[in-house]
Amino acid sequence: MSTPTPFRSFIGGLGLSFPVHALLLLNGNVFGISGFFHRAVQGNLEALAGISGLIAGGLVIGTLEGTDRTGLGLEMRQVLLSGFLVGLGTKLSNGCTSGHMICGISRLSKRSIAATVTFFSTVAVTARLLHGSMLGASNASWDWTLGPTGQNLIALQSIPSIISTLLYFYNSNDTAPKGPHILARRATYFTTGFSFALALSLSNLTDPIKVLTFLLLPIHSAFDSSLAFLALGALPTSIILYTFFRGTQRPILGGSWAIPTGGEIDLKLLTGAGLFGAGWGISGICPGPGLVNFGRDITSGSDFWPLVGWLSAVAVGGILG
Repeated sequence: MSTPTPFRSFIGGLGLSFPVHALLLLNGNVFGISGFFHRAVQGNLEALAGISGLIAGGLVIGTLEGTDRTGLGLEMRQVLLSGFLVGLGTKLSNGCTSGHMICGISRLSKRSIAATVTFFSTVAVTARLLHGSMLGASNASWDWTLGPTGQNLIALQSIPSIISTLLYFYNSNDTAPKGPHILARRATYFTTGFSFALALSLSNLTDPIKVLTFLLLPIHSAFDSSLAFLALGALPTSIILYTFFRGTQRPILGGSWAIPTGGEIDLKLLTGAGLFGAGWGISGICPGPGLVNFGRDITSGSDFWPLVGWLSAVAVGGILG
């Protein structure tokens, strides 16, 4: 049984939008976690810093919350299939929930909207087929609190937010063209990854049961509406920040403005999004929550080997994609 947590998920959704915008302003990059992962596997140090920030956030969350993390108890072959489809799909479609749903929709990108509709369609079908008969009815009583660690997660987000703000104001007065501030850019990837991890946990997107009960849709008795409140917090805020506060479209920390514009809605995009949705629907885990839960399980002493297998399969899928 899953208990809806609308306030916690809404605040977590708000928290997701700010590190996304910080990376945009400071580095001129999309906060696409699957992209971070695939580039990190290839040795890109900025992407590796972003992945490290997400895992570090998980380490802190594990310290705060202990071993109380729900799981599906999947067989390893199901875990590996899920990871492979997520890796292959996100590589083909060039994005996942963070890159397409949050960043892409904030730009009103037709390509990202098409990808999001596609992967949500396939994940909903997959979740219903595989888990519809296994998940019990949702709790009728909603929990309107932030939970036992919610206030701590919000307070911890102030640290990377302060670092991002200092980097912004320290460098924003320099209007002359400049090369990239390499260390500062890597620090930005790490701190925004860390902040995003805390918001993911607060929003409950790291809980596969929450994810799958949401994806069963209101037609199922197990439906948990929490993640709708995540979207209500994240998407309007991200759209407003991108539309009105993206500045001169010149990264504060130097380098190129690497925000995509346009692009075709082609078969590769839709096929990749569909495969990603199927993989996500098997396990209830997408790249960001997978990395955060990996860090959390290291700290808490939980059995993290299924996540090692899942992340390894994501890497293999990305290499073959």
